[in-house]
Amino acid sequence: MWSLLSLIRLILQIYSWIIIAAAVMSWLVAFGVLNVRNQFIRMVVDVLYRLTEPVLRPIRKMLPNLGGLSISRRLSFMLIIFLLDHLIVEYGFGLGR
Repeated sequence: MWSLLSLIRLILQIYSWIIIAAAVMSWLVAFGVLNVRNQFIRMVVDVLYRLTEPVLRPIRKMLPNLGGLSISRRLSFMLIIFLLDHLIVEYGFGLGR
């Protein structure tokens, strides 16, 4: 049981870094720092999009339309932090208060 919870925790930590990387890449592309005509940049952006979109799409559907502002990445990141800190650590590893 410990190894399964440790694996889930590791996967969630890696996924949180993927969400951060996708956010940074989208900002760099939006501000023109990175050129998506470059094949490598296009490939990295596409991989990050494919990894994050299945989680972000349902969150975007539930949130109201805020124009060009998307808070789905922030909300999913906070959800992962909640899962890591509270559910897995406290209840899974027996550190509940």
